[in-house]
Amino acid sequence: MPTFVAAPVVPIFRDGTWITPNAADFMPVHNPSTGEVIARTPLLDAAQVDAVVEGAAKAFATWSKTSYTKRVGILFKYKELLEANFLELSQLVTRENGKTLDEAKGDVRRGIECVEFACGIPILAKGENLPQLADMIDGLTSREPIGVCAGIVPFNFPAMVPMWMFPLAIACGNTFVLKPSEKVPLTAVRMAELFQQAGLPEGVFSIVHGAREVVDTLCTHPKIAAISFVGSSPVARHVYALGSANGKRVQAAGGAKNVLLVMPDADPDPTLRAIMGSAFGCAGQRCMAGSVLMGVGEVADDLRDRLVAAMDALKLDDTSANPEAGMGPVIDGGAQSRLRDLISAGAKTEAKLVRDGRETKMTRGFFVGPTLFDQVEPGMKLFRDELFGPVLSMLRPGSLDEAIAMMGQLRFGNGASIFTTNGGTARQFVREMPAGMIGINVGVPAAPAIFSFSGWNGSFYGDLHVMGVEGVQFYTRQKMVLSRWDSTYRRSMGW
Repeated sequence: MPTFVAAPVVPIFRDGTWITPNAADFMPVHNPSTGEVIARTPLLDAAQVDAVVEGAAKAFATWSKTSYTKRVGILFKYKELLEANFLELSQLVTRENGKTLDEAKGDVRRGIECVEFACGIPILAKGENLPQLADMIDGLTSREPIGVCAGIVPFNFPAMVPMWMFPLAIACGNTFVLKPSEKVPLTAVRMAELFQQAGLPEGVFSIVHGAREVVDTLCTHPKIAAISFVGSSPVARHVYALGSANGKRVQAAGGAKNVLLVMPDADPDPTLRAIMGSAFGCAGQRCMAGSVLMGVGEVADDLRDRLVAAMDALKLDDTSANPEAGMGPVIDGGAQSRLRDLISAGAKTEAKLVRDGRETKMTRGFFVGPTLFDQVEPGMKLFRDELFGPVLSMLRPGSLDEAIAMMGQLRFGNGASIFTTNGGTARQFVREMPAGMIGINVGVPAAPAIFSFSGWNGSFYGDLHVMGVEGVQFYTRQKMVLSRWDSTYRRSMGW
C-alpha cells in the first residue's frame, strides 16, 4: 500500500491544461512484468466529467468552422511528432501494458497509420454534386461534423485503439473526449501532449479517467453526440444500449472467439508461425487473437506436435528489461488469477491439457505461460467463451464443412483464418464464414487504417464501424442542398 500511495497521479487534460484532479479513489497502474505500481489513475465523478465535456462543447463551436487546410496541417505536424517519439511511445506501451517491444512498436505503428488516414480528410469528407437534378434545380451534399465525440478504450492496445478514433473524429471537425483504460493511461497522456505540441487548440482533445461512473456519464451526457467503444462484449452491449437510449450514435466493438483453420494441404512452416503469433502474440490479449485452432483430418496430430515444440521454445520474460522476450505478462493480477482458474476448470473437462501455463519460472509480475488444450468439443466453455489470454483450444473436425458448421455455433464474429493452398477451399471459407474479417494464410486478419474494423454478430453493436470510410460516416452527418435559380424566379423577386 505505501508504494501505491506514493505513485504519481495521472493528470486529466481539460481545456488545453493538464490538471491533477481531486478524486476519492484511485486505480493502480502496474508494470505487468514486475508487478510494480508506477502510477495512480484517479477515478473521476460525474461532475468532473461534465466540466471536461462543457469545455469540449465550447471548443466545438470554433473547431467545427476551422478550415480543412488548418486541420490537416496540425495532423501532419502531429504525425511528425509521433514518428520522432516512436521509440519512446513504444517503450511506454511495453512498460504499462507488458507487450514485447516489437509488439509495442506494432501498436504504435498501426496508430500512426490511422493519423495518416485522417490526413486525407479533405478527400474523404467530400460531398456529391449533381447539376440539373431536375429542371433548373441543382443538388449537392456535404458532410458536417456532429459535435463532441467520446472514446472509451481498453487496456490491450494503449496507442492503436485510441488512434482508431480521435484523429479521424477531430479531422472531421469534432472535438473529442478520450477515456483510456484506467490500467494503461500513460500512453494516452503522452499522445495528448504531442497533439498539444502540434498546435491543436485547447478543448479540441480532452482526457478523463475513471471507471463505470465515467462511462455512464459519457453515455448519457446531453452534449455528447457519439460514443466509440472497444472492449468486452458485455460492456459493449451496455454502452450501446445506454448511449442509444440517450440519443447518441454508438459504435461498440466487443469480444471475439477467432478461429484458425488448418487444412491438410497448408504450408507447414508459415502456418505454424502464423498460429504462434496469433494465439500468443500480446499474450493473447487482443480481440483478433486466434483462440480456437482446428486441424482438419490427418493434419491434426502433426500440427499439435509442431505447435507444442514451438510453445516450449517460446521465451517468457520481463519485457521491460529484455527486448528479446518472446512473450510478456498479462495485464494484472486479476487477469492472471482469472486465467489460472479457467485453465484449472478446463483441465477438469474431457479436453486434454497438453501444455499448462499456470506455473512459470517468473518470480514476479503477472505471467501466464502459453497453454494448449486438445480434443476440445463445441459444447465446452473452452470453445464458447472468450478467455482473453494465451490459451489455445484445439478441435479436430473431419472436413471443411464440419469445421464451418462448428464455427457457426460461436456467438462472436470478429475474425476467422484458413490455411490452405487450395483456392476453391479458400473461396468456400470466405463465402460461408459468419465473420467480418477473414484471413487466407494470415493469422491476424485485422483491418488496416484504410478499411473498417468490421466485426459481426456478438463482436459488434452498432451500424458503422471504427476506421475507414465507415469511420468518416460515423463522425459526420450528411447535409442535402437543393437550389433553384431560374430566370422566372429571379424576375418574380424583382431582380
